[in-house]
Amino acid sequence: MKHFQTFALIEAVARTGSMRKAAEDMNLTASALNRRIRGFETDFGSPIFERIPGGVRLNPAGEMLLHHYRMTRSDFARVQSQVADLSGERRGHVRIACSQALLPYFLPEQIARYRALHPGVNFTVKVRDRAQAEQELASYDSDLALVFEPVYLVDFEVLELVPQRVHAILRKDDPLAARPELRLWECLDAPSVAPDAKYGVRHLLDFAARRLGRNLTPILETESFELIRHYVIHERAVGFQIPIGLKIPSDGDLVFRPLSEKDVAAGSLILGQLRGRTLPVASARFAMQLAAALHEV
Repeated sequence: MKHFQTFALIEAVARTGSMRKAAEDMNLTASALNRRIRGFETDFGSPIFERIPGGVRLNPAGEMLLHHYRMTRSDFARVQSQVADLSGERRGHVRIACSQALLPYFLPEQIARYRALHPGVNFTVKVRDRAQAEQELASYDSDLALVFEPVYLVDFEVLELVPQRVHAILRKDDPLAARPELRLWECLDAPSVAPDAKYGVRHLLDFAARRLGRNLTPILETESFELIRHYVIHERAVGFQIPIGLKIPSDGDLVFRPLSEKDVAAGSLILGQLRGRTLPVASARFAMQLAAALHEV
């Protein structure tokens, strides 16, 4: 356990790239942190950081060491979770990297449902784009990822996959709202509010627009899906989202219409974990719950 504390300090330095900033984050003096790191390097038999202009970074030995620590920390959490199960007390910590679309409705409902049965389990939810979510798994910073249209899938073990059609978000008084389904060209002719290029929805829209010989040129491009929904109310524009992140508001000011699959193919909402990793009990059980719930979406 003492080594875990030292590894946490090493991880903080690697994350910030600075002894001073890491010391502030860990509530230590810079000199105390530096002594701790140097003492560990002496015991380890090799330096693990190299000096660069403006700070420090891990050298190859440090990279290997940090990867070992993250695997060990993951295994330790899994054993703790299993021991808690032996005593009949479900405890643990579930870490999830997810798309913004899961935040308003789906994920809060699922976490509350799980904690109603296992109140000893707590959660960390990190909002990540599709590339960042995969990196979270690879670095052991998250146990599960729930993202739309992952990028690489190299070390990503798919636990569940559900299709999601891209939907247009419209004001109820928009003429397009009278249609049960929209063609992409209709949306491209109107002012639009869209996620930026790192999100799966935008990837599908840009690809489909190019097939039509067109470009999506939004009047507002943003990382915030909530801003997309709210801006449409203020200006007659078309926003875009997947249905798991949409719910008709009580005032009825917004409506949602699917884009024709003749133009925009459905994307994949994927629940996954790091390939080959044995998850802690709490995370594995929550993944099973999520997989079942996704079937009902």
